[in-house]
Amino acid sequence: MIRPVLAVMIDLWREALSRKWFLGLGLALTAGLFIFGFSLQLDVVDGALAGSKLFGRILTSSDDTLHAADSVLGAVFQALSYTLFFGGTLFLCVACADFGPALLKPGRIEHLLALPVQRWQLLFGTYLGVINLTTVFMLYAAVGSTLILGLKSGVWTWGLITGSAVAWLGFAAVYAAMLTTAVWVRSAALSAAVGIAVLLAGTIATHRAEISVAINAGFWRQTFLGLTTVVPPLGKLPEIAAQASVGHAVQPGGLVRLVAGCLAFAGALLAMGTARFEGKDY
Repeated sequence: MIRPVLAVMIDLWREALSRKWFLGLGLALTAGLFIFGFSLQLDVVDGALAGSKLFGRILTSSDDTLHAADSVLGAVFQALSYTLFFGGTLFLCVACADFGPALLKPGRIEHLLALPVQRWQLLFGTYLGVINLTTVFMLYAAVGSTLILGLKSGVWTWGLITGSAVAWLGFAAVYAAMLTTAVWVRSAALSAAVGIAVLLAGTIATHRAEISVAINAGFWRQTFLGLTTVVPPLGKLPEIAAQASVGHAVQPGGLVRLVAGCLAFAGALLAMGTARFEGKDY
């Protein structure tokens, strides 16, 4: 049962490699890390930050007071955590939008269905293949940023790597919606649009209580609350990553509920996609 899923995953990796997907994304991330590394200037003296600049702009006050490097860089770590989540997820929504439609391409899907593999294995193999691919690049970006900041400042933390794991969880929920959309409508553009819409809806769901106050009580407020209950509060993920990046404790209860909600959301969408996939004729 597992071997066909792994075979589909490996086939997807081969397809990505043949389309230079690995090379293009790797070069883009490497270029971004080099730009960030060369633009960041830190003057650290005995664990204190005497001055800091990013793209020529001063990050700390210009007075003569020395600040602890780890406390000052906390803002940088937090900003990178948000960037890894929102920037990484938006980029991956576009970069990975074609994998689902490519699976269902005429000629390819008939060939795959002729193999000794079940339809749900094709769908889950594609899903897991994309998720594992994106995990590699998220870790690459997080480890690269950690090394740059550590070498320049002497401050070492696992926070950004933790943030990449949080970003992975968010994209796992988003890509389930993208792949299910591709099963219903074989369109890379629509798949990317749905992924971005889910990310936006998850961010709105994070602040549903505050937003609902601005809506008149009654049908529309209840409708808004009902719709935002379906989507996991994805906006809490970068908040957790930012807290972890500066060493703040994260409440395990809230984290477990958030993880369970994201996984349940992804599982429900994949089940819908599988049901539709099983009933389609090719």
